[in-house]
Amino acid sequence: MSWISSLLGGLLNNLNYGTILFLMLLESTVVPVPSELVVSPAAYHAAGGHLNVWLVILFATIGADLGASINYAAGYWLGRPIIYRFANSRLGHLCLLNQEKVEKSEHYFNDHGAVATITGRLLIGIRHLISIPAGLAKMNYWRFLLYTTIGAGVWHAILAALGWYLHSIVPESELNDRIVEYGDYIKWTIIALVIAGIVFFVVRKYVKK
Repeated sequence: MSWISSLLGGLLNNLNYGTILFLMLLESTVVPVPSELVVSPAAYHAAGGHLNVWLVILFATIGADLGASINYAAGYWLGRPIIYRFANSRLGHLCLLNQEKVEKSEHYFNDHGAVATITGRLLIGIRHLISIPAGLAKMNYWRFLLYTTIGAGVWHAILAALGWYLHSIVPESELNDRIVEYGDYIKWTIIALVIAGIVFFVVRKYVKK
């Protein structure tokens, strides 16, 4: 699988709107592409005038929608036994998958309902798998796509803001190290957003009742 690593490395070193879309499509399926090392560097380049930051967010989100739709379709049409079999296979393990991770995403979806499709996009370890339980549950596709777009858009906007900010304080040679360094800040921001999102939907549901 070294050729795959070489391919991904080449794409990461040549970011444009097409590679951003493609890499985020992969990240939203089962290929372990770190979105923070795609969107933040792309926004860094946008701050330098090489790309448009809004188009970076747009193409990243479109890619995420496409990849999430593939996972949704797999859950919808293939069913749980085949999904688990793939997760436990050698190929699944190469993609850093296992049955436990799939089950974790299912539990999160079952605990939080459809809103999990938004909040799950913001959580590491859940983000790229949350579409599978949505498909397994036969969630309405257009509702699923709307929620996925919102969640992915928020996540990419956070990463883009980080890359834009780092452009003013670090040279490109230190960029990836700083992105990792700021990981904790991103994590706490995401947790706050997830909590706020859950509270919003719970309150809205309560008010409707």
